Amino acid sequence: MMDARAFSKLAAPLKRGIQNMLARGIVTAVGQAGAQVVQVQLLADEAKDGVEHAEPYGFTAHPLPGATAVVVFVGGDRSHGIAAAVSDARHRPGDLQPGEVCIYTDEGDEIRIKRGGELVIKAAAKVRIETPLLEVTGEVRDRCDTGGRTMDEMRGVYDSHTHPGDSGGTTGAPNQGM
Repeated sequence: MMDARAFSKLAAPLKRGIQNMLARGIVTAVGQAGAQVVQVQLLADEAKDGVEHAEPYGFTAHPLPGATAVVVFVGGDRSHGIAAAVSDARHRPGDLQPGEVCIYTDEGDEIRIKRGGELVIKAAAKVRIETPLLEVTGEVRDRCDTGGRTMDEMRGVYDSHTHPGDSGGTTGAPNQGM
């Protein structure tokens, strides 16, 4: 029968391997060529460069220095890490309702999918859509917070508007509707 000291000595490499499999780190730099890699500060004296940032297909981000990373070391081998998740609580919107989803930046811009079927895009400068055709199945309203008009209402105003005539009276409505 093996005594506790002998078992501890035998199990020590396995224990180290397990302990080395996961680490919490702070992002200190980001490389953008090909697969994104991050430099992370793990323990007080352990910095890792070239840690692959595994991102979900179709989504990417350029994390800021100071973001938090969960780094996985397969088999406990610290020579090659994979940042399985990178988050940054400093900029995360804190007012999401249960079930809501938000894509956000450190500048406060966001795309928020809210409860009840509402999508809110918040952009400080502008929203640009690059496409040869934009189709909308419902109405489009401008200045919605201050009583703006829908495009249908604007068409109605345009199609029925008149101008003062040159000799008094008014002109007829436009001969071509909008």
